[in-house]
Amino acid sequence: MTNDLKMIPAREPPALNVGTIGWLRNNLFLSVGNTIVTLAIVYGLILVIPPLLQWGLVDATWYGEESNDCTTDGACWAFVTARFNQFIYGFYPEEELWRPNLFFVQLTILVVWLAVKRIPGKKWALAYSLILMPFVSWYLLHGGVVGLSVVETHNWGGVMLTLLLALCGMIASLPVGVLLALGRRSEMPVLRSLCTAYIELWRGVPLITVLFMASVMLPLFIPENVVFDKLLRAMIGIILFQSAYMAEVVRGGLQAVPKGQVEAFESLGLNYWQGMFMIVLPQAMRLVIPGIVNTFIALFKDTSLVLVIGLFDLLAIVQAGINDPVWLGSSVEGYLFAGFIFWVFCFGMSRYSQRLEQQLKQP
Repeated sequence: MTNDLKMIPAREPPALNVGTIGWLRNNLFLSVGNTIVTLAIVYGLILVIPPLLQWGLVDATWYGEESNDCTTDGACWAFVTARFNQFIYGFYPEEELWRPNLFFVQLTILVVWLAVKRIPGKKWALAYSLILMPFVSWYLLHGGVVGLSVVETHNWGGVMLTLLLALCGMIASLPVGVLLALGRRSEMPVLRSLCTAYIELWRGVPLITVLFMASVMLPLFIPENVVFDKLLRAMIGIILFQSAYMAEVVRGGLQAVPKGQVEAFESLGLNYWQGMFMIVLPQAMRLVIPGIVNTFIALFKDTSLVLVIGLFDLLAIVQAGINDPVWLGSSVEGYLFAGFIFWVFCFGMSRYSQRLEQQLKQP
């Protein structure tokens, strides 16, 4: 006698629990409270979005030579389109705009190279970004070599200047911050005290004060015959300031690495620097990726403070355009454009950091 065992076929889940309907039910209408909040948000969006689209797109004026060319009902995007080159390049000479464009192309290629996982040779891209790119970008934009005409830094501005300040600050502050973090954890009392004093001093001073000091006091410590560019002074101030914050972020990662890792590399016969850079630091840096990116985002936004020392970054160049009598009343459009540019770059850095965390996540 044999028993035929047959599996009962799986039944389809209820239609209300799967698909779009299921997602809406589980995330937006799961309870009475969720339903009330969802309906309130939808009602608020209905009140805000249609008038905003009407003002920003339907009734907007996209081209014009002055604010009088804009309608009174819609946004005056003619202010942005008329001054777009100035917002991007500052006062860079028009006949030399191919140089900042080449700078943007270089940056785009490196970002895509590092972000797309399938592209090989990321070590070479990272090495070029950290070592060569600052110098290549400086000589490309400033000129004075290989037949390039000199463009003084007081003509630089807009998005180009904002990116340049942020990139130099990020690239330089990270290694300096790592060394400061290692110094603060050092067993040598003098080195530990010096690093601690440096970190606490720069963290206790506002960046705007640092920029003033770099612009006014730094020239007093160099020979009179040496001309120290204002942009370089601002970069040095930003790097010194930001490296102190970076040091604390990295130190948090070093403290999170188990002490057994140090004992492990010592038992393998590795010296201090070999163990730190081959074993401890890679683990620490992986743990503090969110903190590092958060510091980078703060640095990117803080570049707008260079306005106080006479450098025209994106926000400063927008404010200068707003104060032009020809474009009076266009402040909302100008600030929206500047805010959108800052948001795009900050959101991109945030998304890339999340992707990097997933790639480096321990199994």
